Amino acid sequence: MSYVYKPDANVLYLAREPRSRKAVEQTNIYTVIRQMPIEADGRIRYRIKNQVDKTERVVTEEELSIVPLLQAET
Repeated sequence: MSYVYKPDANVLYLAREPRSRKAVEQTNIYTVIRQMPIEADGRIRYRIKNQVDKTERVVTEEELSIVPLLQAET
């Protein structure tokens, strides 16, 4: 099992609602601070930091997504 995201990568954090539905936070762009050790349950975890309010959290890989590139206007 290998890590998808590297430190300093920008990612989208998909927050979980109480009913286990995924929802995107308003300030959902985070930076990967570090790759955490893989836990006994096999899930990969990361420490991420919000780019706006500077809060940090530990999340699993399935809670993250790649930040889409902005399309160039033509």
